[in-house]
Amino acid sequence: MEMSQYDLVVAGGGPAGTAAAITAARRGARVLLLERGRFPRHKVCGEFVSGEALALLANLLEPDPRMLLALARRTTEARLFVGGTVVRFPIVPAASISRYELDAALWRAAEAAGVDSRQAVTVERIALRTNMFDVSTTAGSFVARSAVDATGRWSKLRVDRDLQDEEHPNWLGLKAHFKTSAQDRAEPLTTDLYFFTGGYCGVQPLADFEVNVCAIVRADLANRLPDVFTQHPALQERSRGWIRTTEVVATAPVSFRAPQPEHHGILCAGDAAAFIDPFVGDGISMALRSGALASEALEAVWRGEASLEAATERYRDEHQKHFAQPLRTASRLRKLLDAPTVFRVAVRAMRIPTVAAYVVAHTR
Repeated sequence: MEMSQYDLVVAGGGPAGTAAAITAARRGARVLLLERGRFPRHKVCGEFVSGEALALLANLLEPDPRMLLALARRTTEARLFVGGTVVRFPIVPAASISRYELDAALWRAAEAAGVDSRQAVTVERIALRTNMFDVSTTAGSFVARSAVDATGRWSKLRVDRDLQDEEHPNWLGLKAHFKTSAQDRAEPLTTDLYFFTGGYCGVQPLADFEVNVCAIVRADLANRLPDVFTQHPALQERSRGWIRTTEVVATAPVSFRAPQPEHHGILCAGDAAAFIDPFVGDGISMALRSGALASEALEAVWRGEASLEAATERYRDEHQKHFAQPLRTASRLRKLLDAPTVFRVAVRAMRIPTVAAYVVAHTR
């Protein structure tokens, strides 16, 4: 029985996977996009699309991105709450878009671009055989000239899954949407982060007077959002009167490891390549950009102009160029969370405009 053949197979239909699939299809590749879940669905995510990524997102969502982007709330300022200290600083205008809507819109854009897009299909194995990849899935077998792994930071496609995580307590991610109180609606449209010993919680304004609440917390400290709210007095007070409008979704463990842009000829995009700390707000942007960069690097393979090894080397270089600095800066900031006194001093320093601008620039 002859197997279907593609120029590119993409495992994972989130922002990184769809960005890779759309970019490749628009460049003339025959693309297979496989997602083990079904859209729409909620994901643990801050739902903050940094201003630096909005032009790329608009391009990916064409031919008609206007509705999703037009309805998105925009924030131009961030607030950090550490103990009794509140620090405000400007950010490049960013958009608040729920993953429930964003992922589904990107999936539709992939279909519109001509991608063979299949949901509820699990990729079990991708193996390089000579110059082609054998792809084993729950929907059958395929072959492809190139492959992108966008299945997240716990990718089961890695052969060497014993990569060491950084030493860190067992972190848990929690997320839900809430309808805000009348008092909260009077608050400015800002991206807010509440820090406390053992974690932090982000509050991002959405449409229809809702907020996205996403927390990263030590599992032994709290495993429910109401318990997270009690960790910071200002957050506990603000959350009074909130009404939850979505299910609570969780993810664990939240761990960090050295970037791995490639494994065995498969290019990794999004969290499968590198997981950046959520508090810097660049995760969705990195996913979109890395997915697009992966397909741009692989185009020469489909056209017979370069080897897979050369394309892989190009992508490694591009990933390093675009993301090494943000990942390094975020890692340094994360370590400060374990030193509360030093962290408070660092946060207060962000009242100085040049310091705030430096931190924002070096996490993008």
